[in-house]
Amino acid sequence: MAQPPTRSLMRILFQTFMNSLKPRQLKGNLVGEDYFGNKYYEIQANSALGQTRNQRWFEPTEKEAYNQEVTAEWEAWLRGRRKEPPTEQELLRNLAIMKLKEKNAAELEAKHAKPKDLTELEKNPTGMGSFPQYEDYEVMPGKGKREK
Repeated sequence: MAQPPTRSLMRILFQTFMNSLKPRQLKGNLVGEDYFGNKYYEIQANSALGQTRNQRWFEPTEKEAYNQEVTAEWEAWLRGRRKEPPTEQELLRNLAIMKLKEKNAAELEAKHAKPKDLTELEKNPTGMGSFPQYEDYEVMPGKGKREK
């Protein structure tokens, strides 16, 4: 019977060292852009370095504005919930559906909205106006008593 090849510790260390000297890809490949102007990048996983997932990120239109809105399709791609990036046709179709829903919601709101009673707003003041006001107390410290 043939014996299985033995694992040489020195050989494994040498291969790992040589792999660590190979240049790595630092700049990602541009994958796409959304209608907000965000650009999306990806670096493929390198199993030799022990990476199992692709590195994905986006650059916002304004630098340092990473809390900028991202479309649902691109967010799913960034988080790895979808393998392929969204197409431009898919993004435009979903944008049109979103605009149609906003328009329909505004029409329903206008159709079923009750007229606002302005006297009701005056009865329930909020903020500083909701606090009781007494004539004996100063409005501002050192400014004197409340004028009638």
